[in-house]
Amino acid sequence: MGVITDLEKIGKVLVQCDFDGTVTEKDISFMLLDAFANGDWRTVNKQYTDGKITVGQFNEQAFGMVKAGKKIMLEYIKTKASLRNGFKDFVNFCANKDFRLVIISNGLDFYIKQILKDNDLSGIEFHAAETRFQPRGLRVQYIGPDGNVVDRAFKDKYAKLYFDEGYYIVYIGNGTSDLPAAMLSHHIFATESLLLNCQQHGITCTPFTDFTEVTNLLKLW
Repeated sequence: MGVITDLEKIGKVLVQCDFDGTVTEKDISFMLLDAFANGDWRTVNKQYTDGKITVGQFNEQAFGMVKAGKKIMLEYIKTKASLRNGFKDFVNFCANKDFRLVIISNGLDFYIKQILKDNDLSGIEFHAAETRFQPRGLRVQYIGPDGNVVDRAFKDKYAKLYFDEGYYIVYIGNGTSDLPAAMLSHHIFATESLLLNCQQHGITCTPFTDFTEVTNLLKLW
């Protein structure tokens, strides 16, 4: 996973990028749950991080505690959600290099769409949990690349699809949930929990703090 100097040898490149805490500085889903969940969502999150429930079950239970409407939540994050430094330039870099950039996120589609729109980045391809707003709470579900509902391994399924399609995959992420998909990739840029997990498991990766660092390294390709 070192520096590649000959793109012809690796063929077509796809960048699979996480969203919450990677594209954004903070985890937007956690921010919304802290502000609007009517219940102890962090206990549910611990069950998920301990491996006792799936990510689909976590979202179903945690966001089921949220009764707020879409408008009020988007207004709440409008002044709070900020992009990690250098991301816009990185998007332009990928376009100029003909790298396919795809955001695959365990987060929710409605706020990802809005944040990208607010930053003039609506053209970025992304896949995330589909959200339905209901009086009894949000209904959240993942639809895999085959069109079927999935309860776990959402990011992994897309990484495997891209791998099977012959892409050289560059993975960028920050969380524990990124590890399985990252392990299916050819080059990993990692920060925070993903970086720690890679180091603990002896997985080669490139640490980063912002997207300017990622861009500068990929410029060497």
